[in-house]
Amino acid sequence: MPYFRDLQPRLERVSYWADLRHEQGANATRIVRRLERELERAERELQEIAPPARTRRREPNDLDAMRALRPQGPRRLWPRLQRRGLRDRLAGAWLGRAAGCTLGAPVENWSIEAMDGLARRSGAAFPPEDYWPDHPRPEERHYEVSLTRDYLRGAIRHVPADDDLGYTLLGLLILERYGPGFTTEDVATAWKRLLPMACTAEDVALRNLKAGVPARDAGAKDNPYQEWIGADIRSDPWGYAAPAWPERAAAMAYRDAYLSHRGNGVYGAMFFAAAIAAAFAVDCPLEALRVGLTEIPRDCRLARDIQWALDIAPRLKDWRDGRRRVDRRFAGMHPVHTNNNACLTVFGLALGRRDFTRTIGLTVAMGLDNDCTAATAGSILGAIIGARNIPTHWWKSFRGRTRTYLKRREWFRNSDIVARFLRAAARTWAEPLA
Repeated sequence: MPYFRDLQPRLERVSYWADLRHEQGANATRIVRRLERELERAERELQEIAPPARTRRREPNDLDAMRALRPQGPRRLWPRLQRRGLRDRLAGAWLGRAAGCTLGAPVENWSIEAMDGLARRSGAAFPPEDYWPDHPRPEERHYEVSLTRDYLRGAIRHVPADDDLGYTLLGLLILERYGPGFTTEDVATAWKRLLPMACTAEDVALRNLKAGVPARDAGAKDNPYQEWIGADIRSDPWGYAAPAWPERAAAMAYRDAYLSHRGNGVYGAMFFAAAIAAAFAVDCPLEALRVGLTEIPRDCRLARDIQWALDIAPRLKDWRDGRRRVDRRFAGMHPVHTNNNACLTVFGLALGRRDFTRTIGLTVAMGLDNDCTAATAGSILGAIIGARNIPTHWWKSFRGRTRTYLKRREWFRNSDIVARFLRAAARTWAEPLA
């Protein structure tokens, strides 16, 4: 599929030409204003054109229509909530997510070559087997409250702040305030109350909400990021709150994701929420992913891409081969899109073979939005193997605490997070479907 990456460097060159002529005293204003009007017109036209009818049929945005297009699935893997071992699995999911995110955050979206170079300079293994010991910008601020050095081996004193973790805890707060039957409007209220900042699709939706746009429309208005990865990094709380109930986890993920995303952006959240829910009841991460596929339309682009990844995963030579194949299939796609990153998550889990260190290390090494992909891989595998089977060097330095950038909610205790999700799960299984 061809993309339009040549637009950005061309627009940048035009901007530089305008700057140069302005500096030389020429009147560039008329030309620049004409270009701005043309760009505004092009943006309006691109927003107004609809996907082909075939795409709209395969990829609806209504939950009932999505469910009508699902393949057969278990919907629920337990007849009732099974508490035995659940606390350890919830702890494994949370600590696995935190470890994967903390490992990936310092090298988010770095190239393989850049990560390999960092490992060589700092004497670390690559793919990584522990947190990075060094970084070229250790004092760089991350989400206003953490520094890059807070993610480095020897300096970690808690789970540092990141959106991949902040949204998980925001989801917990939504569940505690509104229950498992929360609405998209409830999510919007929580965002306005607790989110000080956001990125890409979430940033657009938050600004739309503050401008008075209704929650049901906030994700569609002026939002070219609606199929990027932002919604699927918010999927974990719904899986934690509905263990072994993938259908309900996917429904909660839908109501959350719809605030900021559409199409495959929503499907990514539903797929991973269902897979995480399934991970509490299965022993194989790939089985959890296959269950996740049963909660999204069978012929949507994401379902086809995930099935492709599952089909070729046994034939991958190594993690570099996995990245090469993703680059070929998704040539030109933005590095923080839902679909390409979801396939790297599949490859990380497949190549990791239930080994936690191998799983998050290979997932980070494959790159793209690798704090997101490693966090999700760590969450799924952690839910399967439990905290007791995650090597201690991945979580001992957290000292039982997590830091966030949420308003008035800066610190959490990890044991409390697990206990609160356990209560949320009991409430989900006790309350009738909304």
